Amino acid sequence: MTTYAAVTARPVPVWANRVAHAIPLILLPHCLWRLPFAWGFEMGMIGDEQAMPWWAPVYVVALSVVSEALALLSFGLVRVWGEVVPGWVPLLGGRRIPPYVAVVPAVLGSLAAIALWGQEVLAWFGFAEGLAGFENIWWQVLAQVCITPGILWGPLVLALTVAYVIRRRRQG
Repeated sequence: MTTYAAVTARPVPVWANRVAHAIPLILLPHCLWRLPFAWGFEMGMIGDEQAMPWWAPVYVVALSVVSEALALLSFGLVRVWGEVVPGWVPLLGGRRIPPYVAVVPAVLGSLAAIALWGQEVLAWFGFAEGLAGFENIWWQVLAQVCITPGILWGPLVLALTVAYVIRRRRQG
C-alpha cells in the first residue's frame, strides 16, 4: 500500500502525505517558543537588555502565524489544489496549474529555510559561533528541543517537491 487517495491526478505516496502533515507540527514548538518574546520574556537568553519597540509583539506573533501558514502550504504538494485551481477562484477556477508554479516557490522556500536554520544548528554542534547565550543549560536544552526540529522544514519541503515533480511528470 504505497498511495494515498487524495483525488489528485496521480496517487500521492503515503510518505509524502505524512510528511505534509508533519511539517506544520514540526514548526509548532518553535512558533510557541517564540511567543513569550513578544511580551518581553527572554526565555533565559543572555543578550542586550534593550527596550523592545512598540511593534515587537505584533511582529513576533505575525512571524509565528506566517511560519505556520507557510508550513501549511506544503499540503499543496500533495493535494489536488496544488494541481488544479479550486473552482471557487474567479476567472481561474478549474484550470490546471503548471508544475513550475508550485515547484519554483517550494524550492526557493526550502533552500531559504535551510539557509536560515544553518547558522544556529552549526553553532549547537560546535562548528560556528552561536547567535545567543543562555542563563543556564536548562534554558539552552529547552531552546534546542523547541527549535531543532525546525531544521527539517527545508529538507522535507524539498523532498515533497521532488515527489510532486515526479508525480506531475508522470501525469503528462
